[in-house]
Amino acid sequence: MAIPRIPLLFTMMAMLFVFTESGDNNRAFSPCSDTTVQKSDGFTFGIAFASRDKFSYNNTMLSPCDRRLALSSETSQVAVFRPKVDEISLLTINTTSNFFPSNYGGYMVAFAGRKYAARSPLAFASNSSYTVTSFTLVLEFKKGRLQNLYWKRDGCSTCSGNSKFVCLNNQDCAIKTSDCKGQGGSVDCSLGIQLTFSGTDKHYSVLNSWYEVKNLRQYSLYGLYSNLADSLTSQYNKIF
Repeated sequence: MAIPRIPLLFTMMAMLFVFTESGDNNRAFSPCSDTTVQKSDGFTFGIAFASRDKFSYNNTMLSPCDRRLALSSETSQVAVFRPKVDEISLLTINTTSNFFPSNYGGYMVAFAGRKYAARSPLAFASNSSYTVTSFTLVLEFKKGRLQNLYWKRDGCSTCSGNSKFVCLNNQDCAIKTSDCKGQGGSVDCSLGIQLTFSGTDKHYSVLNSWYEVKNLRQYSLYGLYSNLADSLTSQYNKIF
């Protein structure tokens, strides 16, 4: 699969694609590699951007690692990340330079693995009218092998009552694309993804970060993540 990676901005993460941190024993660096992991390992996965139809072959949804998909640099782009297993990570994909999701079909799929391929459902990111900038992604493992990736929605609770945002399908807060930098506006519409883990690692240790995120609202630490996740909302309000 010859798809160039788009420029990435890593937030709250000290990672380089070619190096591993102390305690990282996973030597699989391609998102299309098959591997099993333990806590504190790095785990590489990708997020592909394309139109809805590009993720299907004969009306069947496939992983972007499947060579049967007609993905090319002209019609799709891929972001690659390597978070540490069972740590809450905040990932950012920069849309203020040469990349904007609506230019590549507006949909995205998170994926990893080839023989043991796993992929998320399609998620809407952007079109000419609206752009969604905040997401939560859960990576689910069983005995250290990735089983599933899925997007968690908050039902527009973060933008409820804010007239500057639109609630799409009662699940995603969206901004007018024309208000985004590079699209005629002044708002930084970079995509923010809160990443968490669930299931068990290869030593049967339970991965708890998803449950920690669900419980963060009860504690003051939630303010840290809330402030970061809502920074776009705050900067948008200052314009008006």
